[in-house]
Amino acid sequence: MAIINPAELDLKEETIVKIRRVAKVNALGKRFRFSAIAVVGDGHGHVGVGVGKAGEVILAITKAKESAKQSLIRVPLLNGTIPHKIIGKHGSSKVLLKPASTGTGIIAGANVRAVMEQVGVTDILTKSIGSNNAMNVVKATISALENLHDAVSVANRRGITIPEIFK
Repeated sequence: MAIINPAELDLKEETIVKIRRVAKVNALGKRFRFSAIAVVGDGHGHVGVGVGKAGEVILAITKAKESAKQSLIRVPLLNGTIPHKIIGKHGSSKVLLKPASTGTGIIAGANVRAVMEQVGVTDILTKSIGSNNAMNVVKATISALENLHDAVSVANRRGITIPEIFK
């Protein structure tokens, strides 16, 4: 898989999926740190997810955004939706993604919706199954998007023409 240079893409404003406050208790009291999950994309089939942890919220968000830029992937899109139905898994979370007809909109929960909006999907049906942990749901969504195949690549791999795929 080719590495995508974030400087070459016109990335939209990042979406912060979740900010968590974590407390460590020691003899002096509680010490708070923050973790953030960010999603970045260009709205034209590129998306990345990152996690950042720091002592302050702003630093955690900045780290998450930079991490997301380094993990960009390309997603095949077809008329504002995905080419086929797929299930992504991560941990105990599963995410079902189904293509939808034009005008349907993004039917998804907040975590999956953030990823879909950054990718540039306008019509999709989704269902989150299992754990609703934000990190696992987002990573399951990315896993599903990574495993999508477009008709051209499938035809080339099988050595057949594109119309023969749909027979």
